[in-house]
Amino acid sequence: MKLKIADEKTGGELLLFRDEPGFDRMFFTRDKFNKYFTIAWNPGESQTVTIDGTEYEFPSNSLLTLLFNQTFSFEDSSNITAWQFNREFYCIIDHDSEVSCVGFLFSSTDHMFVTLSEPAQKKLQLLSDVFIEEFTTSDHIQNEMLLVLLKRLIIYVTGLAKSAYVPTVKGQEERFHIVRKFNLLVEANFKVEHSVSFYADQLCKSPKTLSNVFAIYNQKTPSQIIQERIILEAKRLLLYTDRSVKHITFELGFEDVPYFSNFFKKNAGVSPSDFRNTLEVSKK
Repeated sequence: MKLKIADEKTGGELLLFRDEPGFDRMFFTRDKFNKYFTIAWNPGESQTVTIDGTEYEFPSNSLLTLLFNQTFSFEDSSNITAWQFNREFYCIIDHDSEVSCVGFLFSSTDHMFVTLSEPAQKKLQLLSDVFIEEFTTSDHIQNEMLLVLLKRLIIYVTGLAKSAYVPTVKGQEERFHIVRKFNLLVEANFKVEHSVSFYADQLCKSPKTLSNVFAIYNQKTPSQIIQERIILEAKRLLLYTDRSVKHITFELGFEDVPYFSNFFKKNAGVSPSDFRNTLEVSKK
C-alpha cells in the first residue's frame, strides 16, 4: 500500500508505505529529484537494509531514519512501514523549534536503529492507523491534519532516539544543541571546509571546546566526523556515478589527486580506483 498527498502550489509531498514490495530509493539516478526524508519502521523479523552500498542489520521492532540524499533498499520491504516527506511539505530546519531534530535524527554517517518497547510499538501502530485514516479522508483540512500527525511522529521518534543515544548529563540541552549545529554545518559545508577550526568559528567555540562536547556524546572527534562524511560522499560518487577520480577530488574540495587518493586509502583501506574496480567486479 502506498498513500500520497501532494500540494500542487508548494510542491509539498507526504507518503506512507505499508506492506509495499519494492520500496527503495536510488538517489543518484531514479530518485534524484525526489528529496524525501524517510522514517522506516520494521515491525517484523530482523532483516538487512543496504544504505549507500553498505549492509546493516535492521532489527525487529526498531526504527531507522534516512536523509533525502541516501540510496537504500530493504531485504523485504513488504514488512516495512515508512513515512516520507520533502522540505516543501515540512521543513525541519525552519521548524526546528517545534521538533528539535535537525543535526541529530537524520544523519548521513551514523545510522540510528532505535529499538521500540511494546508500548512504543502499540503507539506507533496507532499513529500509523490514524495516518491511513487521514490519507483516505479527503476534505479541506486533510493537509493540516496530516501535517500535525507528521510533526507528532517526528517529535515522538526524536524523543525515542534521544533516550537511546543521548546520555543524561548536566547542561545537556545546550551541549546537545552544539552537537546538532555542528552536524548540520558539516552536512552543508563538508565539500569545501575540511578543518575543525572553520566549524568551531561558525559556532563561536574553540576546537578544544568542540572536542570536549563530543567526548560526552560521541566517541568520534569532530575531525573524524568531517573525514567520515567526506569518505562517505567519495564512496557514493564512486559507487553510483561514472565521475573520474580527478573529478571527485575537486568536487570534494581537494586540489591534488594524489593527496586525495592517499586520504581515501588511509580512511577506506583501498585507493579510490581499487574501491571502484572491486565494486565493478562484484557486480559481474
